[in-house]
Amino acid sequence: MGDFNLALVIVAIVVCIIVLLFNVYLLVNYQHPDDKNQAYFPKFVVVFGLSVAAISILMLPADVANRQACRHAIYNGACNLTLPMKDLWIAVYIVDAVLVFFIIPFAMFYYEGDQDKSVAKRIKSALLWVITTAIVCGLVLGILYGVIGKVDFTVRHLSSTTTTFPSTWDFSGSQPCIGSGPHQCSAYLANASSEKTWTMRATFPEYVVALATIVGSVLFAIFGGVGIACLPLGLIFSFIRRPKAVITRSQYIKEATEFGKKARELKKAADALHQEERSGSKGRKWRKNVKSVEKELLQLEEDVKLLEEMYPQGEKAETAWALTVLGYLAKLVLGILGLIVSVAWVAHIIIYLLVDPPLSPFLNEVFIKLDDIWGLLGTVAFAFFCFYLLLAVIAGAMMLGLRLVFITIHPMKWGATLMNSFLFNVGLILLCSISVIQFCATAFGYYAQATAAQEIFGHTLQSLRGIKYLYKYNVFQISFVVLAGLTFIYYAAFGWRRKKRSGRFQLSS
Repeated sequence: MGDFNLALVIVAIVVCIIVLLFNVYLLVNYQHPDDKNQAYFPKFVVVFGLSVAAISILMLPADVANRQACRHAIYNGACNLTLPMKDLWIAVYIVDAVLVFFIIPFAMFYYEGDQDKSVAKRIKSALLWVITTAIVCGLVLGILYGVIGKVDFTVRHLSSTTTTFPSTWDFSGSQPCIGSGPHQCSAYLANASSEKTWTMRATFPEYVVALATIVGSVLFAIFGGVGIACLPLGLIFSFIRRPKAVITRSQYIKEATEFGKKARELKKAADALHQEERSGSKGRKWRKNVKSVEKELLQLEEDVKLLEEMYPQGEKAETAWALTVLGYLAKLVLGILGLIVSVAWVAHIIIYLLVDPPLSPFLNEVFIKLDDIWGLLGTVAFAFFCFYLLLAVIAGAMMLGLRLVFITIHPMKWGATLMNSFLFNVGLILLCSISVIQFCATAFGYYAQATAAQEIFGHTLQSLRGIKYLYKYNVFQISFVVLAGLTFIYYAAFGWRRKKRSGRFQLSS
Protein backbone atom coordinates (compact mmCIF):
# COMPACT_ATOMS: atom_id res chain seq x y z
CA MET A 1 0.00 0.00 0.00
CA GLY A 2 2.76 2.41 0.89
CA ASP A 3 4.50 1.60 -2.39
CA PHE A 4 1.34 2.51 -4.33
CA ASN A 5 1.04 5.87 -2.55
CA LEU A 6 4.73 6.59 -3.15
CA ALA A 7 4.25 5.82 -6.84
CA LEU A 8 1.28 8.21 -6.95
CA VAL A 9 3.40 10.98 -5.43
CA ILE A 10 6.18 10.36 -7.95
CA VAL A 11 3.71 10.43 -10.84
CA ALA A 12 2.23 13.70 -9.54
CA ILE A 13 5.69 15.32 -9.35
CA VAL A 14 6.63 14.13 -12.84
CA VAL A 15 3.33 15.39 -14.31
CA CYS A 16 3.81 18.81 -12.67
CA ILE A 17 7.29 19.10 -14.21
CA ILE A 18 5.97 18.09 -17.66
CA VAL A 19 3.13 20.62 -17.39
CA LEU A 20 5.57 23.38 -16.43
CA LEU A 21 7.92 22.62 -19.34
CA PHE A 22 5.01 22.44 -21.80
CA ASN A 23 3.69 25.84 -20.67
CA VAL A 24 7.16 27.38 -21.07
CA TYR A 25 7.19 25.94 -24.61
CA LEU A 26 3.79 27.54 -25.34
CA LEU A 27 4.95 30.90 -24.02
CA VAL A 28 8.15 30.89 -26.07
CA ASN A 29 6.38 29.96 -29.32
CA TYR A 30 3.24 32.08 -28.91
CA GLN A 31 4.82 35.30 -27.63
CA HIS A 32 5.02 38.36 -29.85
CA PRO A 33 8.49 39.38 -31.07
CA ASP A 34 8.03 42.73 -29.30
CA ASP A 35 7.90 40.92 -25.93
CA LYS A 36 11.12 38.95 -26.32
CA ASN A 37 13.71 39.59 -23.58
CA GLN A 38 11.30 41.76 -21.59
CA ALA A 39 8.01 41.62 -19.62
CA TYR A 40 9.43 38.88 -17.39
CA PHE A 41 6.89 39.27 -14.59
CA PRO A 42 3.84 38.85 -16.90
CA LYS A 43 5.58 35.84 -18.47
CA PHE A 44 6.09 34.26 -15.05
CA VAL A 45 2.41 34.86 -14.22
CA VAL A 46 1.36 33.28 -17.55
CA VAL A 47 3.44 30.12 -17.04
CA PHE A 48 2.42 29.79 -13.39
CA GLY A 49 -1.27 30.41 -14.15
CA LEU A 50 -1.38 27.90 -17.01
CA SER A 51 0.35 25.34 -14.79
CA VAL A 52 -2.17 25.85 -11.98
CA ALA A 53 -5.07 25.50 -14.44
CA ALA A 54 -3.69 22.29 -15.98
CA ILE A 55 -2.82 20.78 -12.59
CA SER A 56 -6.27 21.61 -11.21
CA ILE A 57 -7.88 19.72 -14.11
CA LEU A 58 -5.56 16.75 -13.56
CA MET A 59 -6.24 16.73 -9.82
CA LEU A 60 -9.69 15.21 -10.22
CA PRO A 61 -8.35 12.04 -11.91
CA ALA A 62 -5.59 12.05 -9.28
CA ASP A 63 -8.28 12.31 -6.59
CA VAL A 64 -9.98 9.22 -8.03
CA ALA A 65 -6.68 7.31 -8.12
CA ASN A 66 -5.94 8.47 -4.56
CA ARG A 67 -9.30 7.13 -3.41
CA GLN A 68 -8.58 3.77 -5.01
CA ALA A 69 -5.20 3.57 -3.27
CA CYS A 70 -6.80 2.33 -0.05
CA ARG A 71 -9.94 0.71 -1.46
CA HIS A 72 -8.61 -2.82 -0.98
CA ALA A 73 -6.65 -2.16 2.20
CA ILE A 74 -6.68 -4.92 4.81
CA TYR A 75 -5.97 -2.75 7.84
CA ASN A 76 -7.69 0.23 9.43
CA GLY A 77 -6.23 3.68 8.81
CA ALA A 78 -4.81 2.86 5.37
CA CYS A 79 -6.60 5.86 3.86
CA ASN A 80 -4.70 8.14 6.24
CA LEU A 81 -1.54 7.32 4.28
CA THR A 82 -2.89 8.70 0.99
CA LEU A 83 -2.44 12.22 -0.37
CA PRO A 84 -4.27 15.01 1.59
CA MET A 85 -6.46 15.84 -1.40
CA LYS A 86 -8.89 18.14 0.39
CA ASP A 87 -6.07 20.38 1.61
CA LEU A 88 -4.54 20.31 -1.87
CA TRP A 89 -7.88 21.27 -3.47
CA ILE A 90 -8.31 24.22 -1.11
CA ALA A 91 -4.71 25.37 -1.67
CA VAL A 92 -4.94 25.15 -5.47
CA TYR A 93 -8.20 27.04 -5.66
CA ILE A 94 -7.16 29.75 -3.23
CA VAL A 95 -4.10 30.28 -5.44
CA ASP A 96 -6.45 30.23 -8.44
CA ALA A 97 -8.66 32.95 -6.95
CA VAL A 98 -5.67 35.13 -5.97
CA LEU A 99 -4.28 34.86 -9.49
CA VAL A 100 -7.59 35.67 -11.19
CA PHE A 101 -8.66 38.60 -9.05
CA PHE A 102 -5.36 40.19 -8.01
CA ILE A 103 -2.09 39.08 -9.63
CA ILE A 104 -3.27 38.82 -13.26
CA PRO A 105 -5.12 42.19 -13.14
CA PHE A 106 -1.97 43.79 -11.65
CA ALA A 107 0.19 42.29 -14.41
CA MET A 108 -2.26 43.49 -17.08
CA PHE A 109 -2.51 47.02 -15.67
CA TYR A 110 1.26 47.22 -15.45
CA TYR A 111 1.83 45.83 -18.94
CA GLU A 112 -0.82 48.07 -20.55
CA GLY A 113 0.31 51.17 -18.67
CA ASP A 114 1.50 54.23 -20.55
CA GLN A 115 4.97 53.41 -21.83
CA ASP A 116 5.95 57.05 -21.49
CA LYS A 117 5.61 56.80 -17.70
CA SER A 118 8.38 55.54 -15.46
CA VAL A 119 8.35 52.02 -14.06
CA ALA A 120 7.56 53.32 -10.57
CA LYS A 121 4.51 55.24 -11.82
CA ARG A 122 3.23 52.23 -13.75
CA ILE A 123 3.61 50.02 -10.67
CA LYS A 124 1.84 52.66 -8.54
CA SER A 125 -1.05 52.92 -10.99
CA ALA A 126 -1.43 49.13 -11.20
CA LEU A 127 -1.28 48.79 -7.41
CA LEU A 128 -4.00 51.41 -6.96
CA TRP A 129 -6.32 49.47 -9.23
CA VAL A 130 -5.54 46.15 -7.55
CA ILE A 131 -5.81 47.54 -4.00
CA THR A 132 -9.19 49.06 -4.83
CA THR A 133 -10.31 45.71 -6.25
CA ALA A 134 -8.98 43.90 -3.16
CA ILE A 135 -10.85 46.20 -0.78
CA VAL A 136 -14.12 45.80 -2.66
CA CYS A 137 -13.73 42.01 -2.94
CA GLY A 138 -12.72 41.73 0.73
CA LEU A 139 -15.76 43.71 1.90
CA VAL A 140 -18.13 41.71 -0.29
CA LEU A 141 -16.65 38.37 0.81
CA GLY A 142 -16.61 39.36 4.47
CA ILE A 143 -20.22 40.58 4.48
CA LEU A 144 -21.51 37.57 2.55
CA TYR A 145 -19.57 35.12 4.73
CA GLY A 146 -20.78 36.77 7.94
CA VAL A 147 -24.43 36.90 6.86
CA ILE A 148 -25.03 33.77 4.75
CA GLY A 149 -21.77 31.82 4.94
CA LYS A 150 -23.50 28.72 6.29
CA VAL A 151 -24.28 25.26 5.01
CA ASP A 152 -27.79 23.81 5.38
CA PHE A 153 -27.88 20.01 5.29
CA THR A 154 -31.29 18.30 5.28
CA VAL A 155 -31.20 15.27 7.59
CA ARG A 156 -33.86 12.72 8.49
CA HIS A 157 -34.12 10.69 11.67
CA LEU A 158 -34.43 7.05 10.59
CA SER A 159 -36.05 4.28 12.58
CA SER A 160 -37.35 0.79 11.93
CA THR A 161 -39.14 -2.01 13.71
CA THR A 162 -37.46 -5.10 15.11
CA THR A 163 -38.25 -8.74 14.50
CA THR A 164 -37.22 -12.05 15.97
CA PHE A 165 -34.04 -13.64 14.69
CA PRO A 166 -34.92 -16.16 11.94
CA SER A 167 -34.06 -19.83 12.10
CA THR A 168 -33.46 -20.02 8.33
CA TRP A 169 -31.97 -17.63 5.79
CA ASP A 170 -34.26 -17.83 2.79
CA PHE A 171 -34.09 -14.64 0.71
CA SER A 172 -35.46 -14.03 -2.79
CA GLY A 173 -36.93 -11.27 -4.92
CA SER A 174 -40.31 -11.79 -3.29
CA GLN A 175 -38.80 -12.17 0.19
CA PRO A 176 -35.95 -9.66 0.46
CA CYS A 177 -36.19 -9.01 4.20
CA ILE A 178 -36.09 -10.89 7.48
CA GLY A 179 -39.41 -12.08 8.90
CA SER A 180 -42.86 -12.46 7.39
CA GLY A 181 -45.60 -10.09 6.34
CA PRO A 182 -45.03 -6.55 5.01
CA HIS A 183 -41.37 -5.62 5.44
CA GLN A 184 -39.17 -2.61 5.30
CA CYS A 185 -35.58 -3.52 4.58
CA SER A 186 -34.48 -0.03 5.58
CA ALA A 187 -35.86 3.03 7.30
CA TYR A 188 -35.97 5.21 4.20
CA LEU A 189 -39.74 5.42 4.47
CA ALA A 190 -39.56 7.35 7.71
CA ASN A 191 -42.15 10.03 8.36
CA ALA A 192 -41.54 13.26 6.45
CA SER A 193 -41.91 15.18 9.70
CA SER A 194 -38.65 13.61 10.83
CA GLU A 195 -36.74 15.81 8.36
CA LYS A 196 -34.67 18.56 9.96
CA THR A 197 -32.13 21.10 8.76
CA TRP A 198 -28.63 20.79 10.16
CA THR A 199 -26.84 24.13 9.89
CA MET A 200 -23.11 24.68 10.22
CA ARG A 201 -20.77 27.47 9.17
CA ALA A 202 -18.58 26.76 6.17
CA THR A 203 -14.86 27.44 6.42
CA PHE A 204 -13.78 30.72 4.84
CA PRO A 205 -11.51 29.04 2.23
CA GLU A 206 -14.39 26.79 1.13
CA TYR A 207 -16.65 29.84 0.89
CA VAL A 208 -14.12 31.70 -1.28
CA VAL A 209 -13.89 28.67 -3.56
CA ALA A 210 -17.69 28.49 -3.71
CA LEU A 211 -18.16 32.12 -4.75
CA ALA A 212 -15.35 31.86 -7.29
CA THR A 213 -17.10 28.77 -8.63
CA ILE A 214 -20.37 30.70 -9.01
CA VAL A 215 -18.64 33.44 -11.01
CA GLY A 216 -16.91 30.82 -13.13
CA SER A 217 -20.13 28.83 -13.53
CA VAL A 218 -21.88 31.77 -15.18
CA LEU A 219 -19.06 32.07 -17.71
CA PHE A 220 -18.88 28.29 -18.00
CA ALA A 221 -22.59 27.94 -18.81
CA ILE A 222 -22.30 30.60 -21.54
CA PHE A 223 -18.89 29.83 -23.05
CA GLY A 224 -19.05 26.09 -22.45
CA GLY A 225 -22.53 25.72 -23.90
CA VAL A 226 -21.52 27.62 -27.03
CA GLY A 227 -18.08 26.00 -27.24
CA ILE A 228 -19.24 22.38 -26.88
CA ALA A 229 -20.98 22.83 -30.25
CA CYS A 230 -18.73 25.33 -32.05
CA LEU A 231 -15.46 23.50 -31.22
CA PRO A 232 -16.16 20.43 -33.42
CA LEU A 233 -18.51 22.14 -35.87
CA GLY A 234 -16.00 24.94 -36.42
CA LEU A 235 -13.41 22.39 -37.50
CA ILE A 236 -15.87 20.62 -39.78
CA PHE A 237 -17.11 23.80 -41.45
CA SER A 238 -13.52 25.03 -41.76
CA PHE A 239 -12.98 21.97 -43.95
CA ILE A 240 -16.14 22.76 -45.92
CA ARG A 241 -15.00 26.38 -46.51
CA ARG A 242 -11.45 25.31 -47.41
CA PRO A 243 -9.81 26.57 -50.62
CA LYS A 244 -10.57 24.02 -53.30
CA ALA A 245 -7.74 24.90 -55.71
CA VAL A 246 -4.75 27.19 -56.22
CA ILE A 247 -5.62 30.60 -57.73
CA THR A 248 -3.76 32.29 -60.59
CA ARG A 249 -1.09 34.95 -60.15
CA SER A 250 -3.38 37.70 -61.52
CA GLN A 251 -6.06 36.79 -58.99
CA TYR A 252 -3.48 36.83 -56.22
CA ILE A 253 -2.23 40.30 -57.21
CA LYS A 254 -5.77 41.64 -57.37
CA GLU A 255 -6.71 40.30 -53.92
CA ALA A 256 -3.37 41.37 -52.40
CA THR A 257 -3.88 44.92 -53.70
CA GLU A 258 -7.31 45.08 -52.08
CA PHE A 259 -5.91 43.83 -48.78
CA GLY A 260 -3.11 46.38 -48.92
CA LYS A 261 -5.64 49.17 -49.39
CA LYS A 262 -7.67 47.85 -46.47
CA ALA A 263 -4.55 47.63 -44.29
CA ARG A 264 -3.72 51.29 -44.98
CA GLU A 265 -7.25 52.32 -44.04
CA LEU A 266 -7.04 50.38 -40.78
CA LYS A 267 -3.64 51.89 -39.94
CA LYS A 268 -5.02 55.38 -40.53
CA ALA A 269 -8.02 54.61 -38.32
CA ALA A 270 -5.82 53.13 -35.58
CA ASP A 271 -3.52 56.20 -35.61
CA ALA A 272 -6.53 58.50 -35.28
CA LEU A 273 -7.91 56.47 -32.39
CA HIS A 274 -4.50 56.60 -30.69
CA GLN A 275 -4.53 60.39 -31.00
CA GLU A 276 -8.00 60.51 -29.46
CA GLU A 277 -6.77 58.37 -26.58
CA ARG A 278 -3.85 60.71 -25.93
CA SER A 279 -6.20 63.71 -25.96
CA GLY A 280 -8.38 62.05 -23.31
CA SER A 281 -11.56 61.80 -25.40
CA LYS A 282 -12.23 58.12 -24.66
CA GLY A 283 -15.99 58.00 -24.83
CA ARG A 284 -18.52 55.38 -25.82
CA LYS A 285 -18.04 56.12 -29.51
CA TRP A 286 -14.25 55.70 -29.17
CA ARG A 287 -14.62 52.29 -27.53
CA LYS A 288 -17.07 51.23 -30.24
CA ASN A 289 -14.60 52.28 -32.93
CA VAL A 290 -11.75 50.41 -31.22
CA LYS A 291 -13.87 47.27 -31.17
CA SER A 292 -14.76 47.69 -34.85
CA VAL A 293 -11.12 48.22 -35.85
CA GLU A 294 -10.08 45.12 -33.88
CA LYS A 295 -12.72 43.02 -35.63
CA GLU A 296 -11.70 44.35 -39.04
CA LEU A 297 -8.03 43.67 -38.31
CA LEU A 298 -8.71 40.09 -37.22
CA GLN A 299 -10.83 39.46 -40.32
CA LEU A 300 -8.11 40.96 -42.54
CA GLU A 301 -5.50 38.69 -40.98
CA GLU A 302 -7.73 35.65 -41.64
CA ASP A 303 -8.23 36.75 -45.25
CA VAL A 304 -4.48 37.20 -45.77
CA LYS A 305 -3.80 33.75 -44.32
CA LEU A 306 -6.42 32.21 -46.62
CA LEU A 307 -4.94 34.04 -49.62
CA GLU A 308 -1.48 32.67 -48.80
CA GLU A 309 -2.95 29.17 -48.63
CA MET A 310 -4.62 29.59 -52.03
CA TYR A 311 -1.42 30.86 -53.67
CA PRO A 312 1.60 29.18 -52.04
CA GLN A 313 4.93 30.69 -53.06
CA GLY A 314 8.58 29.73 -52.92
CA GLU A 315 10.54 26.69 -53.99
CA LYS A 316 8.34 24.33 -51.96
CA ALA A 317 4.97 25.66 -53.11
CA GLU A 318 3.66 22.20 -54.00
CA THR A 319 4.68 20.84 -50.62
CA ALA A 320 2.99 23.78 -48.87
CA TRP A 321 -0.25 23.13 -50.80
CA ALA A 322 -0.10 19.41 -49.92
CA LEU A 323 0.36 20.26 -46.23
CA THR A 324 -2.59 22.67 -46.45
CA VAL A 325 -4.82 19.93 -47.87
CA LEU A 326 -3.67 17.48 -45.17
CA GLY A 327 -4.28 20.11 -42.51
CA TYR A 328 -7.89 20.55 -43.55
CA LEU A 329 -8.36 16.77 -43.67
CA ALA A 330 -7.02 16.60 -40.11
CA LYS A 331 -9.53 19.27 -39.09
CA LEU A 332 -12.33 17.17 -40.57
CA VAL A 333 -11.24 14.05 -38.68
CA LEU A 334 -10.76 15.94 -35.41
CA GLY A 335 -14.09 17.70 -35.93
CA ILE A 336 -15.94 14.41 -36.37
CA LEU A 337 -14.27 12.91 -33.29
CA GLY A 338 -14.99 16.09 -31.33
CA LEU A 339 -18.61 16.03 -32.43
CA ILE A 340 -18.94 12.49 -31.04
CA VAL A 341 -17.46 13.64 -27.70
CA SER A 342 -19.70 16.73 -27.62
CA VAL A 343 -22.83 14.68 -28.29
CA ALA A 344 -21.75 12.24 -25.57
CA TRP A 345 -21.30 15.14 -23.14
CA VAL A 346 -24.73 16.68 -23.87
CA ALA A 347 -26.43 13.26 -23.76
CA HIS A 348 -24.74 12.48 -20.44
CA ILE A 349 -25.88 15.79 -18.93
CA ILE A 350 -29.47 15.13 -19.97
CA ILE A 351 -29.53 11.45 -18.98
CA TYR A 352 -27.60 11.69 -15.71
CA LEU A 353 -28.13 15.24 -14.40
CA LEU A 354 -31.39 16.67 -15.74
CA VAL A 355 -33.55 13.54 -15.43
CA ASP A 356 -34.50 12.66 -11.86
CA PRO A 357 -33.88 9.84 -11.12
CA PRO A 358 -31.09 9.40 -13.71
CA LEU A 359 -31.94 7.11 -16.61
CA SER A 360 -28.43 5.65 -16.59
CA PRO A 361 -24.94 6.36 -15.20
CA PHE A 362 -23.83 6.39 -18.89
CA LEU A 363 -20.24 7.71 -19.03
CA ASN A 364 -19.69 6.75 -15.39
CA GLU A 365 -20.18 3.11 -16.35
CA VAL A 366 -17.89 3.54 -19.35
CA PHE A 367 -15.05 4.80 -17.14
CA ILE A 368 -15.58 1.99 -14.63
CA LYS A 369 -15.50 -0.67 -17.36
CA LEU A 370 -12.34 0.90 -18.82
CA ASP A 371 -10.76 0.70 -15.36
CA ASP A 372 -11.61 -3.00 -15.28
CA ILE A 373 -9.73 -3.46 -18.56
CA TRP A 374 -6.67 -1.59 -17.33
CA GLY A 375 -6.26 0.24 -14.03
CA LEU A 376 -5.62 3.72 -15.43
CA LEU A 377 -7.58 3.54 -18.71
CA GLY A 378 -10.79 4.85 -17.17
CA THR A 379 -8.86 7.60 -15.35
CA VAL A 380 -7.22 8.69 -18.61
CA ALA A 381 -10.58 8.78 -20.40
CA PHE A 382 -12.03 10.71 -17.45
CA ALA A 383 -9.19 13.27 -17.67
CA PHE A 384 -9.73 13.59 -21.44
CA PHE A 385 -13.42 14.46 -21.02
CA CYS A 386 -12.54 17.07 -18.39
CA PHE A 387 -9.88 18.64 -20.62
CA TYR A 388 -12.24 18.61 -23.60
CA LEU A 389 -14.77 20.58 -21.59
CA LEU A 390 -12.13 23.21 -20.79
CA LEU A 391 -11.19 23.41 -24.48
CA ALA A 392 -14.88 23.92 -25.29
CA VAL A 393 -15.00 26.85 -22.84
CA ILE A 394 -11.99 28.47 -24.54
CA ALA A 395 -13.50 27.91 -28.00
CA GLY A 396 -16.80 29.44 -26.88
CA ALA A 397 -15.05 32.48 -25.41
CA MET A 398 -13.13 33.05 -28.65
CA MET A 399 -16.28 32.73 -30.74
CA LEU A 400 -18.38 35.11 -28.62
CA GLY A 401 -15.45 37.50 -28.22
CA LEU A 402 -15.60 38.16 -31.95
CA ARG A 403 -19.32 38.96 -31.87
CA LEU A 404 -20.27 40.63 -28.58
CA VAL A 405 -19.47 44.28 -27.92
CA PHE A 406 -18.78 43.99 -24.18
CA ILE A 407 -16.08 41.29 -24.48
CA THR A 408 -12.52 42.36 -25.25
CA ILE A 409 -10.90 40.44 -28.07
CA HIS A 410 -7.66 38.77 -27.05
CA PRO A 411 -6.80 36.24 -29.77
CA MET A 412 -4.01 33.71 -29.31
CA LYS A 413 -1.74 33.45 -32.35
CA TRP A 414 1.41 31.44 -32.94
CA GLY A 415 4.37 33.81 -32.69
CA ALA A 416 2.19 36.95 -32.41
CA THR A 417 0.50 36.98 -28.99
CA LEU A 418 1.09 39.96 -26.74
CA MET A 419 1.34 39.48 -22.99
CA ASN A 420 -1.95 41.24 -22.25
CA SER A 421 -3.74 38.72 -24.48
CA PHE A 422 -1.86 35.91 -22.75
CA LEU A 423 -2.84 37.22 -19.32
CA PHE A 424 -6.49 37.67 -20.28
CA ASN A 425 -6.81 34.14 -21.61
CA VAL A 426 -4.95 32.66 -18.64
CA GLY A 427 -7.36 34.45 -16.29
CA LEU A 428 -10.32 33.13 -18.27
CA ILE A 429 -8.94 29.58 -18.19
CA LEU A 430 -8.26 29.76 -14.44
CA LEU A 431 -11.70 31.14 -13.64
CA CYS A 432 -13.50 28.55 -15.74
CA SER A 433 -11.30 25.66 -14.60
CA ILE A 434 -12.89 25.85 -11.13
CA SER A 435 -16.33 25.42 -12.65
CA VAL A 436 -15.15 22.70 -15.03
CA ILE A 437 -13.91 20.64 -12.07
CA GLN A 438 -17.11 21.25 -10.10
CA PHE A 439 -19.20 20.35 -13.14
CA CYS A 440 -17.20 17.17 -13.78
CA ALA A 441 -17.37 16.19 -10.10
CA THR A 442 -21.17 16.45 -10.36
CA ALA A 443 -21.59 14.94 -13.82
CA PHE A 444 -19.36 11.99 -12.93
CA GLY A 445 -20.51 11.73 -9.34
CA TYR A 446 -20.92 7.95 -9.56
CA TYR A 447 -17.37 7.43 -10.82
CA ALA A 448 -15.80 10.10 -8.57
CA GLN A 449 -17.76 9.21 -5.44
CA ALA A 450 -16.07 9.38 -2.01
CA THR A 451 -13.38 11.75 -3.31
CA ALA A 452 -12.29 15.01 -1.68
CA ALA A 453 -13.60 16.91 -4.72
CA GLN A 454 -17.03 15.38 -4.13
CA GLU A 455 -16.96 16.53 -0.52
CA ILE A 456 -16.11 20.11 -1.49
CA PHE A 457 -18.02 20.54 -4.76
CA GLY A 458 -20.68 17.86 -4.41
CA HIS A 459 -21.89 18.42 -0.85
CA THR A 460 -20.66 21.67 0.70
CA LEU A 461 -21.05 23.84 -2.40
CA GLN A 462 -24.51 22.55 -3.26
CA SER A 463 -25.72 23.10 0.30
CA LEU A 464 -24.49 26.67 0.81
CA ARG A 465 -27.23 29.05 1.85
CA GLY A 466 -28.41 31.26 -1.04
CA ILE A 467 -26.37 29.32 -3.61
CA LYS A 468 -27.83 25.84 -3.33
CA TYR A 469 -30.94 26.75 -5.34
CA LEU A 470 -28.84 27.32 -8.46
CA TYR A 471 -27.76 23.69 -8.21
CA LYS A 472 -31.08 22.36 -6.89
CA TYR A 473 -32.87 23.50 -10.04
CA ASN A 474 -29.94 22.72 -12.40
CA VAL A 475 -29.73 26.32 -13.65
CA PHE A 476 -26.21 25.98 -15.08
CA GLN A 477 -26.80 22.56 -16.64
CA ILE A 478 -30.00 23.68 -18.35
CA SER A 479 -28.34 26.85 -19.64
CA PHE A 480 -25.43 24.77 -20.93
CA VAL A 481 -27.68 22.39 -22.88
CA VAL A 482 -29.92 25.17 -24.26
CA LEU A 483 -26.96 27.22 -25.51
CA ALA A 484 -25.39 24.09 -27.02
CA GLY A 485 -28.62 23.42 -28.94
CA LEU A 486 -28.92 27.02 -30.15
CA THR A 487 -25.27 27.05 -31.27
CA PHE A 488 -25.77 23.82 -33.18
CA ILE A 489 -28.79 25.34 -34.99
CA TYR A 490 -26.78 28.50 -35.72
CA TYR A 491 -23.91 26.53 -37.24
CA ALA A 492 -26.26 24.34 -39.23
CA ALA A 493 -27.88 27.46 -40.72
CA PHE A 494 -24.92 29.85 -41.09
CA GLY A 495 -21.70 27.95 -40.31
CA TRP A 496 -20.92 27.18 -43.94
CA ARG A 497 -20.96 30.87 -44.94
CA ARG A 498 -17.79 32.89 -45.39
CA LYS A 499 -17.40 35.80 -42.97
CA LYS A 500 -17.62 39.23 -44.56
CA ARG A 501 -15.80 42.37 -43.54
CA SER A 502 -18.20 44.96 -42.20
CA GLY A 503 -16.03 48.05 -42.72
CA ARG A 504 -18.06 49.87 -40.08
CA PHE A 505 -16.06 52.30 -38.01
CA GLN A 506 -16.40 56.07 -37.76
CA LEU A 507 -13.76 58.35 -36.34
CA SER A 508 -14.73 61.09 -33.93
CA SER A 509 -12.65 63.63 -35.81
